[in-house]
Amino acid sequence: MKELGGTNGLSRRDFLRSGLVFGVGAQALASGYAAVPDVFARAVLSAKNAAIQNDKVLVMIQLGGGNDGLQTVIPISSSQYRDFRPQLSAAAAKAQPISGDLGLHENLKGIKTLFDAGKVAIVQGVGYTNPSFSHFDSIRVWETADPARRQQDGWLGSAIARNYDSAGHPLVGCACGTTNVPGMLRDLQATLTVIDDVKTFGFEGGQNVEDAMGTLYRGTPGLYGALFDTAMSTVRDTVAQLRTSSAKYTPKGNYSDKVQLVYSSKNQLAAALQLAAELIVTGTGVKVLHVTLGGFDTHYTELNRHDALMAYLDSAISAFHDDLTAYGMADRVMIATWSEFGRRPKENASGGTDHGTASPVFLIGDGVKGGLYGETPSLAKLDQLGNLSYSVDFRAVYQEILASHLGVDAKEILGQSFDRVPFVKAPA
Repeated sequence: MKELGGTNGLSRRDFLRSGLVFGVGAQALASGYAAVPDVFARAVLSAKNAAIQNDKVLVMIQLGGGNDGLQTVIPISSSQYRDFRPQLSAAAAKAQPISGDLGLHENLKGIKTLFDAGKVAIVQGVGYTNPSFSHFDSIRVWETADPARRQQDGWLGSAIARNYDSAGHPLVGCACGTTNVPGMLRDLQATLTVIDDVKTFGFEGGQNVEDAMGTLYRGTPGLYGALFDTAMSTVRDTVAQLRTSSAKYTPKGNYSDKVQLVYSSKNQLAAALQLAAELIVTGTGVKVLHVTLGGFDTHYTELNRHDALMAYLDSAISAFHDDLTAYGMADRVMIATWSEFGRRPKENASGGTDHGTASPVFLIGDGVKGGLYGETPSLAKLDQLGNLSYSVDFRAVYQEILASHLGVDAKEILGQSFDRVPFVKAPA
């Protein structure tokens, strides 16, 4: 492996393993590294002078389609819940109590165990003003942290761009189990990595594409050739690091799919979280990961479908936490769930629920201060459209993740401050 001059003998691979927080500043540019645009060399130089280090990792789990909060954190003592949901309220009898009035879905057994151990925070009634019932529109709000719909960049993409030199460290932000960059991570100034399958690390299109790209950049002269060389070197080294990580990682959690889902999300979440665990425990320096479980748009026959989704979510998260615990890294990683909206309190004629508003957010990890936060949405005081009223702005949850877990300036990312929701044990 070629060593980089002026960096105390650090190799590209050594750099990838370091996981440092850094940013290219005036000193790096003055040193002439910009003239030879090797992103790894510039990043290693700036890493030497970084004032802070933070080994915390965030894993965002999207519950795509609009998760039904009332079937997830169930108001077990509410007669109004039973009146509103003649069929769906059957879940209350089997729910696992976490307070006198609330119970977790019966299939969230692993999460209940973590809750009892103080490792799960549940923020209730999370939403935003003037909510949209469009999947596309509400997803954009949650991804950009902007209910006014003015922003285009994702809130985590912005955090990466402002706080990490992702161009020099492409594994800072990763989307696992997909072929697209999630909007939450998108930012023009952030370099991100998308990994669909642990078995297919490489260029999309296979070896022929890689060979053709190599021939092209070797034959490109001048500044453009140098820039192309930088990009190709970065990609090649990143792929090499991923292959190395795959070779030395042994999962220590049970990621097997024991739930027979009948739609396209089958196998996705557990596989994506296993890939996330691999990146974390093998020291790639990853900071922010995003995975998705779909299937939550339950307009009809919701009971069995939601039951299956809860079991699948629980088994995947439990395996992931077990894996991190076995590797001694569960205190570094926070899992956060999000969904574009909840469901309406009243079930429809098809035994399902339509697009709603407020719903709970789960924060899971050994660094979480477990318990219930926010207010349980009142079924007796619905809004004019018959939906739940929110009590916690979703950006307040983001603020705590950014400031107290990742240790970055939340106001710089979100544009304003919110009342703190203190679900982090020891704020950064």
